[in-house]
Amino acid sequence: MNTVSTASWMRRALLFVLALVILAPAFGWASGAVGYAEPLENAAEATGAADAASAINPGLLPDYSVLGLAPPLGTLVSAVVGTSLTLAVALGLGRLLEL
Repeated sequence: MNTVSTASWMRRALLFVLALVILAPAFGWASGAVGYAEPLENAAEATGAADAASAINPGLLPDYSVLGLAPPLGTLVSAVVGTSLTLAVALGLGRLLEL
């Protein structure tokens, strides 16, 4: 495969992912503005399971937030961390598969 076209495709893909990361706080704000809730949370509330639930591990970045940061900035940091981790794992697996 032509390395120039591969590099061009990868550059465009990374720019697209970067644009989505930068827009993450706007998506978070918009979901709050329209009252969006996760379908699994809705189902848990409808069945009464939400009352009996207890968080064992709230996660690294619960609700896409970072303690001590404003919600939009916390969402941006969460997007950067999540995207970076996903990209690092994907690239690492790709390198392993090349061997």
